[in-house]
Amino acid sequence: MTNTNLKLYEINSLVTKVLVKYGCNMENASAVADVIESAEAAGCHSHGLMRLPGYVATLKSGKVNGKACPTVENLAPAVIKVNGHNGFAPYALQQGRSHLIKSTRKCGIGVMSLVGIHHFAALWTEVEPIANEGLVAFACTSYKPAVIPAGGTKALYGTNPIAFGWPRKSHPPMVFDQASSVMARGEVMLAAREEHALPDGVGVDVDGKPTNDPNEVLKGALLAFGGHKGSSIAMMVELLAGGLIGESFSFEAAVRDNADGGPPQGGELMIAIDPNLLGDADNWSDHSEKLFEKITEQEGARLPSDRRHKNRIESLKSGVMVANILLDKIRVL
Repeated sequence: MTNTNLKLYEINSLVTKVLVKYGCNMENASAVADVIESAEAAGCHSHGLMRLPGYVATLKSGKVNGKACPTVENLAPAVIKVNGHNGFAPYALQQGRSHLIKSTRKCGIGVMSLVGIHHFAALWTEVEPIANEGLVAFACTSYKPAVIPAGGTKALYGTNPIAFGWPRKSHPPMVFDQASSVMARGEVMLAAREEHALPDGVGVDVDGKPTNDPNEVLKGALLAFGGHKGSSIAMMVELLAGGLIGESFSFEAAVRDNADGGPPQGGELMIAIDPNLLGDADNWSDHSEKLFEKITEQEGARLPSDRRHKNRIESLKSGVMVANILLDKIRVL
């Protein structure tokens, strides 16, 4: 597969241009472009430019309002509600983030629900800005049925990722972002595009039979990681990002979705905590670094976000290699 090198600003400009062409205003287009650029810079290609055709599909079908103006409501001193009004999640998150940070610093903890949004990005891009402000951050969101509940036979849960961010005084934040499934659906899509076989135990075909073919898994279903353990986490996310905030469960989102290839409407929950108020203000950071040191002193071990930070530094200097097969699709758009 041949590739083309693009600078990060070129990726951002390309995404913005395409989204504006198909009906986004600059605010929404720029917010999505920033997220896609961040994903490509960090080497998270499954949530980068590969997602752009899906964003466009929702605009072309009329499912998403590319000019949506999110509204922010303070339901309580520590509770924020953002209504995306049927727009893309990145702009809604931008509008709500400062309110969540302010509430968290005042109360020690803050909760932000996002409803009426279409989420199609990696979650780490959302908790990292919170952690950069010195706060602990958690986020979760659901999707459409793609994962079989433990003991079941049919997809019911979304891949239902969770992300966690921990601030560090002298280093970039420690952030992890993981699906409740054995593999994120975006990674399966990437394997299908690049014609790579999947490892054993990732998913099943439409008949429920194990398969290593990513195309068959995309037609069938993914398995939860760790069996019943991952299944329970997926259920928790359904409740937090759906039942708790008055949004859809994955199976409900699928019923009302038009299957245009883009993200359905759904919800997201974010929680932030101020460690200076909740813990030992003089020692929590130094104490936490001892754990990180114990992890990294073992040969082969690393912190979850180390690779992303390294990729980001490299991409700023050298740009990003993008598959020509993907660029051809985007050029058609």
